[in-house]
Amino acid sequence: MADQLRVRVHQWGSALDPAANRARLAQGVTPGADLVVLPEAFARDFGEAGSDVRGFAEPLDGPFATQVARVADATATTVVAGMFETSEDPARPFNTLVVGGPSTTAYRKIHLYDSFGYRESDRLTGGPLEPAVVEVAGWKVGLMTCYDLRFPELARRLVDVGAEVLVVPAAWLPGERKVVHWRTLLAARAIENTCFVVGAGQPEPRYVGHSAVFGPLGDVLAEADGREQVLEAVLDRRDLDEARRTNPSLANRRM
Repeated sequence: MADQLRVRVHQWGSALDPAANRARLAQGVTPGADLVVLPEAFARDFGEAGSDVRGFAEPLDGPFATQVARVADATATTVVAGMFETSEDPARPFNTLVVGGPSTTAYRKIHLYDSFGYRESDRLTGGPLEPAVVEVAGWKVGLMTCYDLRFPELARRLVDVGAEVLVVPAAWLPGERKVVHWRTLLAARAIENTCFVVGAGQPEPRYVGHSAVFGPLGDVLAEADGREQVLEAVLDRRDLDEARRTNPSLANRRM
């Protein structure tokens, strides 16, 4: 069990050309981290609001997921990145996080963004109502996507099955209060679950950026502004253990 987890967040915007995104993934992800996190829909951007993305959906053995696995193997890391995945309904694919590395798996977004005037469920299918946790360098990492962040029940279920780190790739749209909501919710999920939280957003101008890594007592370990950039943080298990001794709220639960 590793005492530390080296995390790198690529706050990169995805293009409308899937081949360009695969190339950037291969060229830009380098060794030196245990966990590399890219945003939601990195395989191909959503495009204009309400766009039909089914033509860009791929299976988990398709070009993007294969590239993620290849890059993870070449850099000896675990890579998490968002894609549109084919589903049983050809018209409504999944919004999926693919995980490449020793614990290769996928998480299909549960809570679709039917909020703030958008209707993600018109174009996409919600995933199974099961928490997704992967092991990375001896750490348990729980997976969430964007709008999932607004539902504390999912974060708690992930922690209940062992997650010590919550990873939240996002394409968080701009608007009044939206940056405040994003930062506040990342911090809240960390504090209430005494766990680390890693938020990886797409940058301005289409999205808000502001990727961040929070510690289990709400400390900011790394934070971006709206521009494209790469963040790095080292998560220390001693901080996790100390937080859970200081604030044993998980142990004190009565419901």
